[in-house]
Amino acid sequence: MTNEKDLIVPKHLALIPDGNRRWAKTHGLEIFRGHSSGIKKFVEFARWSKDRGIKMITVWGLSTENLSNRPTIELKALFNLYIKAARDESLRKMLYENGIKLRIIGNLSVLPAKLRDALMDIERKTRGYGDYTINLLINYGGRDDLVYSARQIAKESKKRGVLIDEKFVERNLRTAMLPDVDMIIRTSGEQRLSGLLPWQAAYSELYFSDRYWPDFRKKDFDKAIKTFSSRQRRFGK
Repeated sequence: MTNEKDLIVPKHLALIPDGNRRWAKTHGLEIFRGHSSGIKKFVEFARWSKDRGIKMITVWGLSTENLSNRPTIELKALFNLYIKAARDESLRKMLYENGIKLRIIGNLSVLPAKLRDALMDIERKTRGYGDYTINLLINYGGRDDLVYSARQIAKESKKRGVLIDEKFVERNLRTAMLPDVDMIIRTSGEQRLSGLLPWQAAYSELYFSDRYWPDFRKKDFDKAIKTFSSRQRRFGK
């Protein structure tokens, strides 16, 4: 067992907070209650991560597939929850007082204007912070990210002298500003990445929890971090 003083924590931790809808159904609640509980749980998760010394977390808030396949009424409820959270003064105060940078990543053009404006307002007001960063993926998909990069490359490749290598592909992604992910946590028992950060996740350590996201506890988080600390990362060596 790894001692606390010897614990190695990921610098960049990504999260797929899965199971909100199933949690709500299990408890006989409306779907939006599951999403609401999921947002509250993430605020706790962000604090746990910061307290552990993690410098960056990336959370998948809404995928391109969610936007295409979820019922309109559910998406509307989810958008309203995000707007409410983004405008919440106590949440904003927590970000400002703790120097937390919030960065929004994804195709925001198709989102409701109120949601887009609320999220971008927080991003602008926390831009100067840097000790701890939360990346929120909204209307993000891994395949969409690669297609986006390919389109940017097609434009750039018309110029003479362009060398298309890994660095060139990377800097044309929507997620170009993100470093490689050290660890990915997914809840609800699903054991797949569903296209999360395909470029940055090439050598990520994976951790799957059977708990629905609203039921994820601090001791579950601590167990995940201890598991990461005990692994030997070889990076293809």
